[in-house]
Amino acid sequence: MVYFLETDISNTKKIRYSLKKIYGLGHSSLNIICYNLGITKNTRICDLSEFKLKQLNNFISSSKFIITADLKKNNNKHAKHLVSLKCQKGLRRLRGLPVRGQRTHTNAKNAKRKYLSIKI
Repeated sequence: MVYFLETDISNTKKIRYSLKKIYGLGHSSLNIICYNLGITKNTRICDLSEFKLKQLNNFISSSKFIITADLKKNNNKHAKHLVSLKCQKGLRRLRGLPVRGQRTHTNAKNAKRKYLSIKI
């Protein structure tokens, strides 16, 4: 296990699967990162040298990607903003109901659990 950008990453997995564990990095952003650094997507983390790991860390931190705690803070701030505007999405979040048009007659259990912490 390697601690990389506030996340524990497996050494044995390929880079395209292990870096997806970082909150905010997905398939398309990993393609951009691997292309710019000249790393194949099938390379394993244990095969990378210390120089490549430092280069990877510097590229991700200096790029436009918002990741980990900053992204979580942004998402939380956006949800609170919607609640303060009292728009439809904000009111649904405030009541703990599904936001994106899902049915509430039988399947609203997950939304009720998920948005309890967002209430102001």
